[in-house]
Amino acid sequence: MDNICHTLVGAALAQTGLKRRTRFGTATLLIGANLPDVDILSYAFGGGLTALSFRRGWTHGVLAMVVLPLALTGLVLLWHRAFGARDGGGGAPPLRADQVALLAALATLTHPLLDFMNTYGMRWFMPFVNGWYYADGLFIVDPWVWAVLATGVFLASTGKRAGQGSDALPEARGKPAMVALAVVAAYAMVMVGGSAMARRLVARELRAQGSPVERVMASPAPLNPFRRLIVIQDGEVYRFGAVNWLRRPVFSLDPFVAAVDFAPAAARLAAQTPEGRAFLGWARFPFFVVEPARSPSVVHIVDARYTVDPKADFGAVTIRLPAMTGPGEPTPSR
Repeated sequence: MDNICHTLVGAALAQTGLKRRTRFGTATLLIGANLPDVDILSYAFGGGLTALSFRRGWTHGVLAMVVLPLALTGLVLLWHRAFGARDGGGGAPPLRADQVALLAALATLTHPLLDFMNTYGMRWFMPFVNGWYYADGLFIVDPWVWAVLATGVFLASTGKRAGQGSDALPEARGKPAMVALAVVAAYAMVMVGGSAMARRLVARELRAQGSPVERVMASPAPLNPFRRLIVIQDGEVYRFGAVNWLRRPVFSLDPFVAAVDFAPAAARLAAQTPEGRAFLGWARFPFFVVEPARSPSVVHIVDARYTVDPKADFGAVTIRLPAMTGPGEPTPSR
């Protein structure tokens, strides 16, 4: 999910009352909720494809869920030692290392759980297993999630709740944030269930028509929780459609198809380049587009999960190969 969502989750956790467990409780929760995205620094070292190979891996997997909270706890303790005594605390609760570690672990864990919810996916078992897992439940930027969490944080922070004023007990003031987190969790589960139902519906209808269905992805659509964008691997082609639970018929199939063609020599050669390997290690529904009559050869690898445009800024990569000596044969290396 986007970092606004992660930050709102950290803020909502703080407003439930967790921030009062220790000094720097709010800061720990806010930083922890975003900390796995430290892998964004990979964009500064080697470019987009290097980052693509690294993102949602080492800093999001099971090992990171142990290392990152410990690192954050150490940083908070160092900050307190360097600067905490200077401001006198301002009435804040005392620093408790065990509570800092607990909050850091909780906040950090929320991050991969949320990232798992969308079609980009998560590599839960990195660095031990380099495999992607997808819930396909939430669009990567979901304003409905923002709205619920922001409302809960606002009401909890101001103490404004039905029947209570700003002088309500801390436990009562934290209830709007608790409700907001519960609503978002329930919404996410319903969305995951909706995508699973859409996949089963599409597979059942296509099989009834005699179409071989290998894989189906039901992707959440922006703003509309009742709609799913469909990608189908049907033999040697990808097909596309949509499921909308508010319309009849529920499932509609687009006429456009993309060929799953790995046969051309240029495509095979592109797949073996460092860029090709990095992209294919991330891509979920890859296909190749070889530009005709180009020397050196130009091959686009596209992930139909996100686009069918071979020149798209996201979801596609362009690879320029050495000149070909003959039909389908690369120039021998020297």
